[in-house]
Amino acid sequence: MFLSVIVPCFNEEEVLPETHRRLGAVLDSLGEDYELLYVNDGSRDRTLAMLRDLAQRDRRVRVINLSRNFGHQIAVSAGLDHAQGRVTVIIDADLQDPPAVIPEMIDKWREGYDVVYGQRRSRPGESAFKLGSARLFYRFLNLLSDRPIPLDAGDFRLLDRAVVDAMRGMREYDRFLRGMVSWVGFRQYALPYDRDARFAGESKYPLMKMLRLAADGILSFSVTPLRAAIVLGLVSAALAFLGIVYAIVLRLTTSTWVSGWTLLFVAILFMGGVQLVTAGIIGEYVGRIYREVKGRPLYLLAADDRDRGPERARPPVSR
Repeated sequence: MFLSVIVPCFNEEEVLPETHRRLGAVLDSLGEDYELLYVNDGSRDRTLAMLRDLAQRDRRVRVINLSRNFGHQIAVSAGLDHAQGRVTVIIDADLQDPPAVIPEMIDKWREGYDVVYGQRRSRPGESAFKLGSARLFYRFLNLLSDRPIPLDAGDFRLLDRAVVDAMRGMREYDRFLRGMVSWVGFRQYALPYDRDARFAGESKYPLMKMLRLAADGILSFSVTPLRAAIVLGLVSAALAFLGIVYAIVLRLTTSTWVSGWTLLFVAILFMGGVQLVTAGIIGEYVGRIYREVKGRPLYLLAADDRDRGPERARPPVSR
């Protein structure tokens, strides 16, 4: 098997026929054998029924049906667990990342690159807020991260078999795949491309999901927040020490006590805020440790799809 293409799907009935048509046209033009891995991530519309129909009509289509909605990053990870190709491409179903870029990625792979990731030059159809926040996030993440993560790049990328095998060995629950790909190393190439507007349907990454993904990116690849909490604590302690010295000197050299209830009130609120922020940062890391030590699988396949003819998929990698 030369090529595996992973397409995570969540409520994509409006765009799925056009996605399959465009992907098929591009992949057929390559003249190589391929498989299309559609990962149904707990869709509540007709997505699963449509995928099953595609699998019945085309044996190159395999459907991985998860038992519930596990989220985009885990759905992609399920696809990586089942991909059999020498090279694997990850692409979303919404057609914002054009399938026509895939042959260019394969050309770069033939030149010797193990990872070819799409780097967005333009993102039409997206609000100024989303564009600005995304730009700010990537730069802020690189400022905090222990490993540089490519700017303006999503999950649209090609991975060599060696990279896929390395990714399959990384079973952390809170996943930020573009950071994980950066962490594993290998030879990587940034392929600039122009993103399209979403073909149909709604974005599967509203503000809250974007914030959670941002938190995963920061907390999974950096301990800088913990170090920042230490620095904040030291600064607070230093200010408190200066305040104590001031009060003692004033009392010993004058007959005046330190006055100012407003200052005291502000100081108490400041120290309380510092403590709560620090406890929250530590709590986030402890919560992630708690999820990891339970040792649960990343995902489960739906019970009625484990042995379905052309949809049958290999068991996921054990932890």
